[in-house]
Amino acid sequence: MKQQNVSGSTFLCNEYPVNPDKTTLVFIHGAGQSATFWEQQFKGLGKICNVIALDLPGHGQSQKNGLARVSDYAAQVSDFLNQARLPSYVLCGLSLGGAVTLELLLQNNTGAAAGIIINSGAKLRVMPKIFDVIRKDYTRYVAASLAVTISKNTPAEKVRHLFDEMALLDPEIIYDDFIACDNFDVREKLGNIHLPVLVLTATDDRLTPEKFGVFLCEKIPGARHVSIAQAGHLSPVEKPDEVNSAIISFLKGLGVI
Repeated sequence: MKQQNVSGSTFLCNEYPVNPDKTTLVFIHGAGQSATFWEQQFKGLGKICNVIALDLPGHGQSQKNGLARVSDYAAQVSDFLNQARLPSYVLCGLSLGGAVTLELLLQNNTGAAAGIIINSGAKLRVMPKIFDVIRKDYTRYVAASLAVTISKNTPAEKVRHLFDEMALLDPEIIYDDFIACDNFDVREKLGNIHLPVLVLTATDDRLTPEKFGVFLCEKIPGARHVSIAQAGHLSPVEKPDEVNSAIISFLKGLGVI
């Protein structure tokens, strides 16, 4: 993975400028995460696709301020996509990143060929007590979130590095991330998405249960659903082979790899 910067947007990539003969996957991370979340996707998909993973504003190596609306994050991603001038790409987002992806697919003005939504939903309500804990005891929040975010079948050590990184994040950034999630609601608009969409859910996801993904598939015309067994909210890290295989199958079905 190499770090690059386009017009102030930082991202990781396996090759940039991208190989125009390959489809590009643009990955968008979730709340409190960064581009490094997608390390296993670089390893599993990097030989057949161009892989780009963005740092949302305020996250990772981004020097921009964090945001508190999904639409604002989507505008930043859209600006990056316009500046990067990618020849052909598929948007792929997890949780908050999935909401950003849905927003961009609804706008349908960035040139995306398809979208992949992982462990996300059309409405992402956040429990009020989470905001209180983040403000009052951020260390406690980070420690508690590890236990509820992953499957009981996933060893904590497999994802601990993500939470070590989260612990260093300004608490206001993740607070605003959750504000963005809490105010997000595109349930009545999903029928306006007319691009191919893959929805990935995880059987042990307690933050965005599988019913969220089922709803997306019911409302987005032609959407395909794949469930990842024995994985929680961080399935791309918990079960990377299964997630990568589902993505490859989807891309093959589109005829882009």
